[in-house]
Amino acid sequence: MSVLIPRRWPAGGVRLTVGFLDDAPADLRARIVLHMNAWAKSANVSFVETRKQAQVRIARIAGGDQGGYWSYLGTDILHIEKDQPTMNLEAFTMATSESEFKRVVRHETGHTLGFPHEHMRRQLVELIDRERAVQYFGETQGWSEDEVEQQVLTPIEDGSLLGTPRSDSNSIMCYEIPGEITKSGDPIAGGTDIDELDYEFAGSLYPK
Repeated sequence: MSVLIPRRWPAGGVRLTVGFLDDAPADLRARIVLHMNAWAKSANVSFVETRKQAQVRIARIAGGDQGGYWSYLGTDILHIEKDQPTMNLEAFTMATSESEFKRVVRHETGHTLGFPHEHMRRQLVELIDRERAVQYFGETQGWSEDEVEQQVLTPIEDGSLLGTPRSDSNSIMCYEIPGEITKSGDPIAGGTDIDELDYEFAGSLYPK
């Protein structure tokens, strides 16, 4: 796992307030914040809900440009207009499975802590076959060749990252990449929860 150096928080710890931009019920708000704080198992981080102006602002927008699951990266959240979300958890409710809370909320919170997508590290990008990727994402996502280049095939510059010596295909920050678009035919597993290497790295970056 890695952190984007210009977006990292101070090493002394991360204390962020959390607000919700819709009428999310109290039990759902508490459950989301609970999963955000899963990172506190090893790292000096804390997310606390507030009814006042919050630093992390969560929406559940469905569709359109702001739909889906996403979060701004690290300290970028401090520069977003105060009435705009910094994270979106489309259509999350108390009926959403626990496995999705672990996979999605913890992943997006990783972005808030400054962790970019692990599958965009050079070691993993180099495993992908370009022609197969362009065809696959064109068919499944409707992406153009340029979009595939930007979203999948262009690694984050090593010089902008501080990370583990090797990329971790099981990291919560890594998407699953199907074997049909890798050079070897073997899939990149991707993570469904914070793994031990994630916890170790987060703890080293933001030590208790």
